[in-house]
Amino acid sequence: MTATDRSIELINTAAQAAADKLAHDVIAYDVSDVLSITDAFLLASAPNDRQVKSIVDEIEERLSKELGAKPVRREGDREARWVLLDYVDIVVHVQHSEERVFYALERLWKDCPELELPADAKETRGKAKEHAERQAAEEATDTDGDWR
Repeated sequence: MTATDRSIELINTAAQAAADKLAHDVIAYDVSDVLSITDAFLLASAPNDRQVKSIVDEIEERLSKELGAKPVRREGDREARWVLLDYVDIVVHVQHSEERVFYALERLWKDCPELELPADAKETRGKAKEHAERQAAEEATDTDGDWR
């Protein structure tokens, strides 16, 4: 089985919304062959909690306005480190960059087919890892630039 046309439409709209709010590493997987509860996963990340929330809000607004879709469940809102939006046909994960690197959801779904996304969303690849590495390097130096 493959993701339905409706699922792909939802994924593409959500991916574009995430990219428009400068999400990092936007990627989607067709999980319909391995899960019976949903067709596709969208993963995206951001360098801070405030941007995670902004991305989530934009995805919700676009899917509601453009496609009439509302999530049946929204989790992780309070901390805004990892927010999950469940639209039944698709599940959207928006993570803080540190959580994205740590949990590496891509490893879990690497055997599932990757879905083609809008060009803007594709250009976001590799930024979460770059951001996490840059943060670690900054934290490893003191204000004088000397290594601890």
